[in-house]
Amino acid sequence: MQRQFRRVAIVNRGESAMRFIRAAREFNQDHEAALHTIALYTEPDRNAMFVREADEAYCLGPAIVTDPETQLTRSSYVDYGRLEKALLAVRAEAVWVGWGFVAEHAQFADLCKEMGIVFIGPSGDVMRKLGDKITSKLIAEQAKIPVAPWSGGPVDSLEDAWKHAERLGFPLMIKATAGGGGHGIRRVETAEQLERAFTGARSEAFKSFGDPTVFMEQLVTGARHIEVQVIADHHGTTWAAGVRDCTIQRRHQKILEEAPSPALTPEQDKMVREAAVRLAREVGYHNAGTVEFLYQPADQRFAFMEMNTRLQ
Repeated sequence: MQRQFRRVAIVNRGESAMRFIRAAREFNQDHEAALHTIALYTEPDRNAMFVREADEAYCLGPAIVTDPETQLTRSSYVDYGRLEKALLAVRAEAVWVGWGFVAEHAQFADLCKEMGIVFIGPSGDVMRKLGDKITSKLIAEQAKIPVAPWSGGPVDSLEDAWKHAERLGFPLMIKATAGGGGHGIRRVETAEQLERAFTGARSEAFKSFGDPTVFMEQLVTGARHIEVQVIADHHGTTWAAGVRDCTIQRRHQKILEEAPSPALTPEQDKMVREAAVRLAREVGYHNAGTVEFLYQPADQRFAFMEMNTRLQ
């Protein structure tokens, strides 16, 4: 059911927050609407532009807080207790999270739902499915979207890793099923590197995401990194907004993005858009998201990698 809202709390800062504030102003002017932007900020940002430019602002407190039980520190922007208090205080009807912080936190989306606040993004259930790279690959296969040859599920032991390596061949990749940002990923060129890479990937995945689960897939060599930005509403419409090439990277981090991709023909561009839309519909996706593929120019083949449940 479609819900209308006016008071939108921004759980982000800097450029991300300013983009939404400016977009809300344009929307208000073009549609004679009255979206009211509320910046949630921390003490060091009290004089920041996004705080000044929002219609209203609320201080979350210090930038970094300490958990009284674990003594671990975290940003106030990911402290659910502070965020819940703030959302109640400003009478938020909707929340915009942008990217980073809680943008891909299924638990925060659940919290908003429990509070009766519209989370401008996909549901927590959809986030959990797509945030797990193993589950997302299985969903892609259900949607008849090609994936690179892989382990078909988690690889929990070195013994299993050897079995999959024998089937997949070298070179191959070992990847964490949780998180992102290039963490928990190892490239394995030879059999001699497998044990160390497997152990290292699991260890890094646990340290970074609290989950050591990894999977293995055949290395797609000479590939272009292609992304499709999709947008879906609650009425069954899913739109591929654009395709970009993100091949130029350093340590699995993107440096340059180019649109449209110089490597794709119009037919291939259409093909990858259609695949991205199929995936979004398969999982019942709503709002903006990013579907990532590897494209091999030599074979003119695509392989699904993952979907990020946010604007990118």
